[in-house]
Amino acid sequence: MPDQSRGPMTDRVVLITGAARGIGAATARQLVARGARVALVGLEPALLQALAGELAPHASWHHADVTSQAALDAAVAAAVAHHGRLDVLVANAGIASLGMVAHADIEAMCRVLDVNLAGVFRTVKAALPHVVAARGYLLLVSSAAAFSAMPGMSAYAASKAGVEQLANVLRLELAPHGVDVGSAHMTWIDTDMVRDVHEDLGSFRRTLARLPGPFGTITTLDACAAAFADACARRPRRLYVPRSLGVASAWRMVLGSAVMQRLLRGQMAPMLHEAEAETRALGRAFGRRSMGMGEGTPGEGPPSA
Repeated sequence: MPDQSRGPMTDRVVLITGAARGIGAATARQLVARGARVALVGLEPALLQALAGELAPHASWHHADVTSQAALDAAVAAAVAHHGRLDVLVANAGIASLGMVAHADIEAMCRVLDVNLAGVFRTVKAALPHVVAARGYLLLVSSAAAFSAMPGMSAYAASKAGVEQLANVLRLELAPHGVDVGSAHMTWIDTDMVRDVHEDLGSFRRTLARLPGPFGTITTLDACAAAFADACARRPRRLYVPRSLGVASAWRMVLGSAVMQRLLRGQMAPMLHEAEAETRALGRAFGRRSMGMGEGTPGEGPPSA
């Protein structure tokens, strides 16, 4: 039930993509508890319907693939018709494929770019007239991968770097309209996506144990969702989860330097061969609970080459 005390999110309408589970679903619960109304958009109708029922009468659900402009336009129109307005967009839908470029399935990697980057463009395009009318807020979900390279995450990192730059450009373009734009950057959150990689790849588990500071930390889903809900109210330029990641972001030039690259190559060389063998042996390009290539059974999609 919503908190009865009035706060900055009371009666605000927030549209969330990738809302069926994970960060999207947990953020929806947090927002409704703070008095907001939510429009849940995603690919899994049964999960969306169940969550909307749990959050009734403060939620609506809308089935859409973020790679389809027609589906997104229809979902946004239905959400606005149901709730009467749209104040905040949380562009959260995202996937990650497994494998390094030389051996990974190209269609899987391009699907990651389509969902994580083009999907955010499409979502913003569909929602923007309504958010401008409300002088609202866009929270575009990027990642720590936008400024820290890790083998096996090429498509994911490229897409998230693009999302960060999209937020930077939109912030300038929309300032005259009173719209604020933020980018969210997380390391590892305890979601199905991270749990799948943790279960599938022993090399990932061993690498995570060696990574310093926030890069080796798994944050709880509730803590991440609370940070997202806070951002919807405070409208920051950047959101870091955990907050210590903000310090690492400030040092991004060092993280990308030749010296750091040499250090990382030395540390990761043994892991690279192991990770390559593991991903090829899996016979699939996505985690077993991922929607992967879109409609269908989670985990389905082209196998790694």
